[in-house]
Amino acid sequence: MDFSETSEQGMVREAVRKIASGFGHSYYVEAARSGRKTTELWDAVAAGGYAGVNLPEAYGGGGMGITELAIVAEELSAQGCPLLLLVVSPSICGEVIARFGAEEQKKAWLPGIASGKRKMIFAITEPDAGSNSRNLSTVAARDGDAWTIRGQKCYISAADEAEQVLVVAKTGVDARGRGRLSLFVVDLDAKGLKKTPIPVEIVGPEKQFTLFFDDVLVGPDRLVGGEGEALKPLFLGLNPERIMGAATALGTGRYALDKACAYANSRKVWGVPIGAHQGLAHPLAKAKIELELARLMTQKACWVFDSGQDAGEPANMAKYAAAEAALACLDQAIQVHGGNGFATEYGLLDMWGATRLARTAPVSREMILNFVAEHSLKLPRSY
Repeated sequence: MDFSETSEQGMVREAVRKIASGFGHSYYVEAARSGRKTTELWDAVAAGGYAGVNLPEAYGGGGMGITELAIVAEELSAQGCPLLLLVVSPSICGEVIARFGAEEQKKAWLPGIASGKRKMIFAITEPDAGSNSRNLSTVAARDGDAWTIRGQKCYISAADEAEQVLVVAKTGVDARGRGRLSLFVVDLDAKGLKKTPIPVEIVGPEKQFTLFFDDVLVGPDRLVGGEGEALKPLFLGLNPERIMGAATALGTGRYALDKACAYANSRKVWGVPIGAHQGLAHPLAKAKIELELARLMTQKACWVFDSGQDAGEPANMAKYAAAEAALACLDQAIQVHGGNGFATEYGLLDMWGATRLARTAPVSREMILNFVAEHSLKLPRSY
């Protein structure tokens, strides 16, 4: 088994690292705190062809895979400036449209997503459905050959930055009374669609929104993958989302460990660097081991997905492991810094909210444990 990266992957990693280092964490935090968007960073990444590196070349993408897009996400995060839109636009929406969209839909939306000039977000979460996607209350009803969408979605990221949203809606019920789900691409400036910000205690430029659909009319060309047939594209789209979440968390862990080790080597107490003391060295070593273990599972998840196999198990495991490892790295980095870990200039505590979020979203650690218990261990379904 060869764990080395290809020369192309190495070039992607180095190029994105160079772009991101030109912006860095201070740029990211200043933009977040002032209410600005990280448009300059997004444009720089997109100009290099990295915003759609995973999408087919025929539609303007890089013709690579989720492995390379994960590299992009990791390197941005490792420089302290993650881009949440990468987890959504080319990853979920781009992959779903590339694999399940009609040819006209691919031509209409993929070139823009691949170039970074079009941003498409994803909407599945609802106030009363939680992880039970079959229980969605957002409904799409036929209106001639078109559809009207009515309902509500919450915690939808970057609705103020994107042009379209890929919406999961119920279009009927099956024989067991469960919702039959469909996917629709909806313009975010469509009549009847309103968005309301959700205040959250996370330092990040991407905002969260509740979306209200009040009989939003969409044409037949906006249905992706067939009526009532969203489950397969939905699960396919959620696997790269978990992989990208894992890659972003890996980058955060690297960022935190780099900060911690630099400080532990330079900070001296009683005449020696504090990193010489096992009380600090061993927790950092443990965090490094956990991070590398998470990296292995993320690499496996990327390989399985890019090979066309079912990546549900490794993608969920990678997301779980990377979230835990990133939190451990960041927590120990703060501890190593002592009081300085809470100082703004050291750029650690402002990463906490987004890093802690990885345990909860896009899928909670408890639902991942449910998945592994049921599907990997063949235990009785618990929910």
